Amino acid sequence: MKKKLPIQGMHCASCANIIEKKVGKIPGIESANVNFAAETLLVDFDDKITGVSEIIGTIKNAGYGASEEGGKVEPNNKKILLLFSIALSVPVFLFSMVFMEIPYRPLILFLLTTPVQFIVGFQFYKGMWSGIKNRSANMDTLIAIGTSASYFYSVGSTFFFTGDLYYETSAMLITFVMLGKFLEERAKGKAGNAIKKLMGLAPKNATVVRNGEEMVVPAADVVVGDIVIVKPGEKIPVDGIVVSGHSSVDESMVTGESIPVEKGEKDNIIGATINGNGLLKIKATKVGKDTVLSQIVKLVEEAQGSKAPIQRFADRVSSYFVPVVIVIALITFFLWYFVLGAVFSTSLIFSVAVLVIACPCALGLATPTAVMVGTGKGAEMGILIKNGSALEQACKVDTVVFDKTGTLTKGEPVVTDIISEDTVKENDILKLAAIAEKGSEHPLAKAIMKTAKEKNIAVPDADKFSAVPGHGIKATYKKKTILLGTRKLMKESNIKTHQIEDKIKSLEEQGKTVMMVSEGKKIVGLIAVADVLKTEAVESVDNLKKAGKDVFMITGDNARTASVIAKQSGIDNVLAEVLPGDKANEVKKLQTKGKIVAMVGDGINDAPALAQSDLGIAIGSGTDVAMEAGDIVLVKSDPRDVGKAIELSGKTMSKIRQNMFWALFYNSVGIPIAAGTLAGIGITLRPELAGLAMALSSVSVVSNSLLLKRYKSK
Repeated sequence: MKKKLPIQGMHCASCANIIEKKVGKIPGIESANVNFAAETLLVDFDDKITGVSEIIGTIKNAGYGASEEGGKVEPNNKKILLLFSIALSVPVFLFSMVFMEIPYRPLILFLLTTPVQFIVGFQFYKGMWSGIKNRSANMDTLIAIGTSASYFYSVGSTFFFTGDLYYETSAMLITFVMLGKFLEERAKGKAGNAIKKLMGLAPKNATVVRNGEEMVVPAADVVVGDIVIVKPGEKIPVDGIVVSGHSSVDESMVTGESIPVEKGEKDNIIGATINGNGLLKIKATKVGKDTVLSQIVKLVEEAQGSKAPIQRFADRVSSYFVPVVIVIALITFFLWYFVLGAVFSTSLIFSVAVLVIACPCALGLATPTAVMVGTGKGAEMGILIKNGSALEQACKVDTVVFDKTGTLTKGEPVVTDIISEDTVKENDILKLAAIAEKGSEHPLAKAIMKTAKEKNIAVPDADKFSAVPGHGIKATYKKKTILLGTRKLMKESNIKTHQIEDKIKSLEEQGKTVMMVSEGKKIVGLIAVADVLKTEAVESVDNLKKAGKDVFMITGDNARTASVIAKQSGIDNVLAEVLPGDKANEVKKLQTKGKIVAMVGDGINDAPALAQSDLGIAIGSGTDVAMEAGDIVLVKSDPRDVGKAIELSGKTMSKIRQNMFWALFYNSVGIPIAAGTLAGIGITLRPELAGLAMALSSVSVVSNSLLLKRYKSK
């Protein structure tokens, strides 16, 4: 069972690591991932062994807050505390640096600083105590030690001995850290906007027909089987099937496709999409948590709560970082005071600056913020990335294997050619074929009937008909026999086909299925049917080739048909006559050659191959998205989105690497400066400015991740 729990009280990546370790030790826990940026825990557990209450209890015992998803969270009082801290810290700064001759100055500074230290700064002491209980050190440890050192030294100078005052260091440091946290929270909120947008798409009410009357009910009260009436311009509240009416529907908010889709009887409808100018009556097939929108929201939430493998590096660094920094701060004090002979206060200030500037917050935010924005951007484009691992893996892919049917092709046969014999009109040939096929559920029959309907051809019922398995259809209409089918069917009825063999062969070489139509004892024409290539397939393959990817097509079709489709789509590598169960083996063969393989399929028949591949990309189908099949789901079923997903992965990983570089670069440069290595040339870093720099480094990392929102695919 998976559950997402909001977490309160985390201040850095070390806090996230503590929670993961504590929850991970609970019996029945399969995995626990804390997203520091989103302040959530995504936990997978056996509900027969443990429960949510035990998980929450463990988190609270560790010194943090937690609640059930959707439950009340502690009010965010960061803004109030920040304003309170600023109101007291500004006078502290002025009396310390500008108005230094006022009477009772040390006492006034003490009275102004103390509330900042112990009211605003209480959270840091609380966090430090949590770390001590869990035998760990975190950002709170650094801030609490640093500010306490400055504050208590100043208190000693005020009441017990003669020395310098550093109240402004303590007060301004806490204020700057709070300012940074406030800005960071706002930036992190923007990183998670994709989920809020998705959740806001669903309409609140629905018009349903019950007991013959229309009534407006909350959308949550609609049940499967209800008839829902959607008026022009309204949002569609549930997934369903059109039972009457015709309209165009804007599906862009779910699929990312900007062009409205025409909908009529028996067409599938996705909830949260917007009806155009027509009135639709829809039979609800999926409601509540089962709708496509709800599945997408759940998928994106889980993706944003997951960890990319690259984050393990940041977690390892963060786990050792704080203890190492404390040691560096002690060494700094020792060297300045005992070796270099600096006064106590100067040595103290250098060591405090080291403590403050080295907080690992920026490193902890580097990966999760980029993953949040990247997966959210993908959702806006109709590309659902199921976890951080998939996001990281996609950019490494060097080989893309497309299933043919339903992926590169439309997945349903259509009439491509009607060829006349003996001056018989094409529409008459089509009418004869439709008479024979009327009532049949065979895919070829559906293709013929659809074409007849598009051409507005009235199709009467045959007087009688019979199917000849594997050969075709025999029907009688107005005392004339109609045959529709193969050479064998014609041969059994003594109808000669030699005069049209060249035409049949030409069509078959194009990968088309050819049916002969005869009336009486004479062939009147040919109808060719094929599963045609999606218009986007050629562009998709071309884009992947330009990006340096090897492209393969895999299919169960015969080699001739497969080569035709491959040639049309621009694919040079064809794996034909492969049974569904053997597709995974073909993927494995490519992997043994050192290829990193992405398999693109419909997510059902291709499930073994999707699982075997390094990256499984499932083609969605509107209302029946194969959520469980691949690592990535393409909602629009557009093969061009394969390249876009790979490109988005590359952009996101680039942001993560940039974030990590700057976070590590910042610390590797900042710590030596804070330790006073440049003091000889007059360059030093006061603790309060170190605190501001530390806070702004976290904001800069989140802001850099937010730049991903500007990404537009080529």
